[in-house]
Amino acid sequence: MPAQSPLIRAILGFVAAAIATFTFHQAMWAVLWGIGLMPAAPFPMAPTHPFGVPRIFSLAFWGGLYGAVFGLLLPRIRWPLWQAGIVLGIIAALVGLFIVNPLKHLPVAYGFAWRPWVISLLINGCWGLGVGIILPLLMPRAPRTA
Repeated sequence: MPAQSPLIRAILGFVAAAIATFTFHQAMWAVLWGIGLMPAAPFPMAPTHPFGVPRIFSLAFWGGLYGAVFGLLLPRIRWPLWQAGIVLGIIAALVGLFIVNPLKHLPVAYGFAWRPWVISLLINGCWGLGVGIILPLLMPRAPRTA
């Protein structure tokens, strides 16, 4: 893979993470909804606070920001990207549980109840796996020589 500028890596990371939100993240959400662990169907369109953006687009945007950071860190990542992506998903889940929840006036880590933890780790881990699979597919490749 040829060296890319940080801006290109950040943009491609954002795009990969947004695509992973609409595919991997929502696929796991659908599985969990199908077995009764999610209260709402995938691709939630309920408006979010404060701008009224549909939730699925808000999730894709915030996921994209994580993906941009992942893209910037690419030169330092030594693991296979799919594994690093799973770690990214776990980090995103933990940030949601310990930082975002209190900002939304929810209990820290949902009071350590098992179900929200499992749901968050599965959905975000699957999303991170998607980022690690999709990002290399978007990266420009060196031209082939005959």
